[in-house]
Amino acid sequence: MEALVTAFVAALIAGWTDRTQGVVAMLAETVRRPLLILAGLILALAASNIVAALAGAWIAETINVRTQTLLLALALLLAGGSGLFRRKAPKPATLRLPLLTTFILVLATELGDRTQFLTFALAGRFDSAPLAAAGATAGTLAACLPALILGETLHEAVPMRLLRYLGAALFLLAGFIAAVNALQLV
Repeated sequence: MEALVTAFVAALIAGWTDRTQGVVAMLAETVRRPLLILAGLILALAASNIVAALAGAWIAETINVRTQTLLLALALLLAGGSGLFRRKAPKPATLRLPLLTTFILVLATELGDRTQFLTFALAGRFDSAPLAAAGATAGTLAACLPALILGETLHEAVPMRLLRYLGAALFLLAGFIAAVNALQLV
């Protein structure tokens, strides 16, 4: 259960001001078919997070607890570091097949994303790929729902810069604490 909650919170924080949220806002504004966007979003997030969690659990079998904790610390520090940089808004897409387009665009933005690294590290550290994948999928989905509802006006309604810096600070602090704990393990 710890993997589920931790992955949910990490993905929720990482999802705010993330590229995926920007893609969903752009699609909501362009397509205006929220159920198709939501379906494509759920499918892409689930696919991305399942692959990351399975890979994390597989790698965790080959390393010790200290290394798993250091890997988690590294993922948190990288998530914090990436939160310090502004992301470009996605360009509007031409959409003929909204479900397929949403799936492809969201999957492309999630590949190599900080949420994917966090899911990988959390699945390995807590030895629970299904719970880490479910938590990360639900957390990212929760972060993207306001973008789906508000579209491009999300950026006007929410102080994105402040959220980006707060999220980065939380990840950096958590990464530092995890690194210190990993180095103290005997």
